[in-house]
Amino acid sequence: MTGKTSHRGLVVVAIMASMAMIAIEATIVSTAMPQIAAQLGQINLYSWVFSSFLLTQTATTVVFGKLSDIYGRKPMLILGIGLFLFASVLAGFAWSMPSMIAFRLLQGIGAGAVQPVAMTVVADLFPGNQRGKVQGYLASVWALSAVVGPLLGSLIIHNLPWAWIFWINVPVGILAALGFLFFLHEEKRSRVVSIDVAGAVLFAISISALMIALTEMEDAISAEAIFALAVFVVSLVAFIWQERRAEAPMIAPDLWLKRPIAFANLAVFFASMSIMGLTTFLPMYVQTVLNRSPLVAGFALTMLLLGWPIGATIASRQFSRFGLRPIMIVGSICIPTGTVLLVALTPTSSAVLAGIGSLVMGLGMGLLNIGALVLTQESVSASERGSATASNVFSRNLGSTLGAAILGAVLTYGLAHTTNGQAITPEQLRTLLNGTSAIVSGIEEIRLALQHALHATFIAMLVIALLIVPICMLVPRPEEQRETPQEA
Repeated sequence: MTGKTSHRGLVVVAIMASMAMIAIEATIVSTAMPQIAAQLGQINLYSWVFSSFLLTQTATTVVFGKLSDIYGRKPMLILGIGLFLFASVLAGFAWSMPSMIAFRLLQGIGAGAVQPVAMTVVADLFPGNQRGKVQGYLASVWALSAVVGPLLGSLIIHNLPWAWIFWINVPVGILAALGFLFFLHEEKRSRVVSIDVAGAVLFAISISALMIALTEMEDAISAEAIFALAVFVVSLVAFIWQERRAEAPMIAPDLWLKRPIAFANLAVFFASMSIMGLTTFLPMYVQTVLNRSPLVAGFALTMLLLGWPIGATIASRQFSRFGLRPIMIVGSICIPTGTVLLVALTPTSSAVLAGIGSLVMGLGMGLLNIGALVLTQESVSASERGSATASNVFSRNLGSTLGAAILGAVLTYGLAHTTNGQAITPEQLRTLLNGTSAIVSGIEEIRLALQHALHATFIAMLVIALLIVPICMLVPRPEEQRETPQEA
């Protein structure tokens, strides 16, 4: 990658710091948002604080992946960290919900640059037989951030102004940027490439419109959702037309349609949909249906965060021995196996069963994610590695968003049909979650309705998870691949 050798160990530390900064942002903001919303007002915009970040992150991931192939990894990383930190500082000074949403949009753009490009740097610096181990470290960062984030958020809210929820990113981001600046060295990119600006804009518009439509449809189909869906269709058609005629398309169809990349990304897409259902609805089931404490619900979900890095570590150490395709297939079997355990839950079940299901799904996700990412990177040359990595990250983010919308709709439908069309009110749900349901009449009927609706949601998760297995079976064997091997 370089004329002057990069200090790989310190670059990995910088990558882990930058990824931790982004990973912890989601959980730490979730913990603090009730207090922030109470001060800023306009509670009706509450969900957009989260959706806006994910919207721009997903929409710009592929764009920055392509730009890193043209201009180099370091400039994109420095730019992404700079944008993220600038937006974090502004978010701490937010004076209203709309201003907070605007700054979160900018934060998402920074995250859209950092996440795929940092993962691409790992592929640039490490050969395939070493790369999985480093990716295992990164998986551990995400798992640890999911545990530390809520604790840190609670600590800040109780002892400091809420602005520090965002400002805490600044020292971490500066250290990560300095690490890339001084220890990551790459050859100057001298090739002149025309940039497909129209393609990038149309892609961003189409993905943003899709995510707005999904967000608006979480509760009910509205005029805004239908309009956003129409914008998505029109901009997507225009984007495809633009990519077919562009000299250097932002998303090269020949790259995305390569059989290994296409099936690896499709597998990650459906796996992310399933995992989003787990993280969203399992804690609710444990607390409301099994009538256990938030601590027990947290334990059940933490098993996912334990299984994920274990699966990633196993994959990183064994794929050179068994191959990427078998690792992915084993992971694809683990995810529906864990989901079956969730479907088997009843009001009399032990929370241990929920924890085991979560652990098995996490194990499968670790195996599948590492296998799919390394396969995607191995299927292209170094000049396309940023775009290929970004396609994998994009598939994961889009799967999470679509999973939340679809499974949320299943839950809403299930509740409407188990309560004779009468919606469960937020007060009733809050009563269940607070553990004060014993003093409220009719609460057992509400608990039973939730059990049926959540059970239907777990069945939908199982259907989605089962699709992953045949998709991974369609990943070509090494001898079937005709692509040129990547540069070492």
